[in-house]
Amino acid sequence: MKEIDARGLACPAPVLQTKSAIEEVNPSLIKIIVDNEASKQNVCRFLESRNYETSIKEDGNDFLIVGKRKEGVSPEVSSEILIDKKTTDTKKIMVMLATDRMGFGDDELGLKLMISYIKTLKEMGHELWRLVFVNNGVKLTIEGSEVLPVLKEYEKDGLQILVCGTCLTHFNLLDKKQVGETTNMLDIVTAMQLADKVINI
Repeated sequence: MKEIDARGLACPAPVLQTKSAIEEVNPSLIKIIVDNEASKQNVCRFLESRNYETSIKEDGNDFLIVGKRKEGVSPEVSSEILIDKKTTDTKKIMVMLATDRMGFGDDELGLKLMISYIKTLKEMGHELWRLVFVNNGVKLTIEGSEVLPVLKEYEKDGLQILVCGTCLTHFNLLDKKQVGETTNMLDIVTAMQLADKVINI
């Protein structure tokens, strides 16, 4: 059994430590302690992508995550992100939004432009592969956002939406997120590698 104490570490450090332990030791049982909700979600999702069953126990402000490898399987990546790449020849465009407004000069105009931009993304069709929100952009995914109905419709239609957990935590918005998966920088970098094109806004 491998044990990792990742308390005090911001994402993606807990996920990277977990990844390193799995690659080096290949444990059938692994325990990770984290002290924030974003790290808990990200570590669990990573373990599940590596064929581990997860359970969580809360201890004060800490979360003890136990990963047990499923019988008869190896810890190879089973993530949808990789399967997606292998099974289709459609061009993959990743759009990363680091702000809730487009451009500079007038915030009200910038918000209108961003709303219009997000609504128009559907014109990319099946080439729109990932929508990633970081920094101030995560505010577009929370309750009260004018584009929330549009984003929920995109997600319902199969678009994977990734929302930076560190950013949500920074703005104290983790419990207000209404759409997308809480993610970390490892997932974002991996998505960038697999995308045919990355558009940064």
